[in-house]
Amino acid sequence: MTEPDFKRPELEDRDLISSYFKQAPSRSCERSFVNCYLWSRHYNVKFAVIEDSLVFRNESGGCAYSYPAGKPENVRRALEWLMEYCREKNCPFALYNVTPEMFDQLEKWYPGRFSIEYNRDYADYVYETEKLATLAGKKLHGKRNHINKFMKLYPDWSYETLSDDNVEECFQMALQWRNDNGCEDDPEKNAEMCVALNSLRLYKELGMTGGVLRVNGKIAAFTVGEPLCDDTFVVHIEKAYADVEGAYPMINQQFVQHECMNYKYVNREDDTGAEGLRKAKLSYRPAFLEEKGFVKETE
Repeated sequence: MTEPDFKRPELEDRDLISSYFKQAPSRSCERSFVNCYLWSRHYNVKFAVIEDSLVFRNESGGCAYSYPAGKPENVRRALEWLMEYCREKNCPFALYNVTPEMFDQLEKWYPGRFSIEYNRDYADYVYETEKLATLAGKKLHGKRNHINKFMKLYPDWSYETLSDDNVEECFQMALQWRNDNGCEDDPEKNAEMCVALNSLRLYKELGMTGGVLRVNGKIAAFTVGEPLCDDTFVVHIEKAYADVEGAYPMINQQFVQHECMNYKYVNREDDTGAEGLRKAKLSYRPAFLEEKGFVKETE
């Protein structure tokens, strides 16, 4: 079989990659050009079009591929192609970041042939937009308290949409945040900050929307995201100064109120298994977790 032409996503690939994702809508944060483009620099992931379907491959070794994105008939042909390719290469066929909906499709085509193991650390937190905007109800009253305290402490606060007028200030704030949080000594934190800085630098080219929170005239927090599918908006980046009490819940709520109300859900991505992040994300009471797993052929 001919070796497919896998390449790293570049800005000029945005329309091509996005067109395949639109053929197979998903609430998984990985099904976004922005996510693929920004994180492929860190995780060494490349893509190819196989049988008129979009496929990503982890270049770290083995034969692990993303679930193909495209029309169902083309997805099935791409899966057959990949399985045959792996047989020729004599390596086990495997798929990563597979959602339950994707696995159901696979199971329908190949009953009992594959198994899936979900990884809780990779599950995306998906929230009802209305609840994030209002924080209504007894379970979220602690969040309302944080915001009320923020408003009392910082009566001159303001919210702005990310624009050419404030993006450079956000960039400088992100650099300061990186210094304050010891990112140079933590490869994962440093990689995340590289993604944050690139998302600001390229926010227009990547088609992203951002929000900015000011306190005493200076930027205390910013966030950046984009539409993921017809009913879901995904937040890719959110950064706030730890010493500005309530800045995180405030930028979260303000961004949703100003930029996300046309969507039923907001995906705030995974927790990477970090205990503190998991506790924080659960405290906002997600509507559901978008699970993702690793698929292999059954023995």
